[in-house]
Amino acid sequence: MILTTTNNIENFKIVDYLGIVTGTAYDSSYSSNGKKMSFKDMFSMSKYREMYTLGLESIKEKAFQNLKENALKLKANAVVGIQLDVEPLANSNTLLVSITGTAVRVE
Repeated sequence: MILTTTNNIENFKIVDYLGIVTGTAYDSSYSSNGKKMSFKDMFSMSKYREMYTLGLESIKEKAFQNLKENALKLKANAVVGIQLDVEPLANSNTLLVSITGTAVRVE
């Protein structure tokens, strides 16, 4: 499956627009692969940044997988015009990642 932020794909022709698809995921920004940050590590900027980055990457990957699954349900082989939004949920350490794009069939 081709995923792109652009509205077209070089050397491919869009033959069918199938609809808007989304993929969402949320989780703690301080955990990655089931591993949580310790209380002590929360005061180390390098550990904090490392765990935050790994946590965000994990959440984004889940959201992209959901986007692909939803596009495949529409029989798409590409998603164009992808936009990604990352939102912290109020009063928590949880991040919500939402990815939206247009499912298309290309040749």
